[in-house]
Amino acid sequence: MTAAAALTFRDEPRAADLARVREIVEATGFFSGEELAVAIELLDDRLAKGPASDYRFLFGEADGRVAGYSAYGRIALTRGSWDLYWIAVDPAAQGSGVGRALLHESERRIARAGGERVYVETSSRAQYDPTRRFYERCGYHVAATLPDFYAPGDGKVIFVKRVGVYTDASGSGTSGRPGPSAPPP
Repeated sequence: MTAAAALTFRDEPRAADLARVREIVEATGFFSGEELAVAIELLDDRLAKGPASDYRFLFGEADGRVAGYSAYGRIALTRGSWDLYWIAVDPAAQGSGVGRALLHESERRIARAGGERVYVETSSRAQYDPTRRFYERCGYHVAATLPDFYAPGDGKVIFVKRVGVYTDASGSGTSGRPGPSAPPP
């Protein structure tokens, strides 16, 4: 059985998640100290404010241990746009489908909450080639590239995926199924 098949999902953070998130983000080797601080800050905000926080979390656990997590939230002043702020997987679980499972479940929850599009931002540096390919394989499309955004030679690549809002059989609510991966009009 793959690690992804053994995953269970949890969306309420616990204080103990702070140490595990720090461990995962540091272990990836992709993020700076400033980025690590932001990852912890988002989780701190959610722990302090609970559901009133602008940040939602999804933890993928295997054998009672967090294998990866995502952080996402609705983009203020939009009708149905959401940001995926973070998706990070323990290097020991990378390549086993954990990231894809977290992404799919995050999309499902976003759609169920009325989300129509998910936006993801990442670096244009060569180090992030695998990250960009991951999003493309998962149906995301480049919506914009901002050259030299983070630093000279380090642009921001913005991906988008339409997850769709579907009404259920009674005509009310949403089913939460991710929609087609075609680029938005």
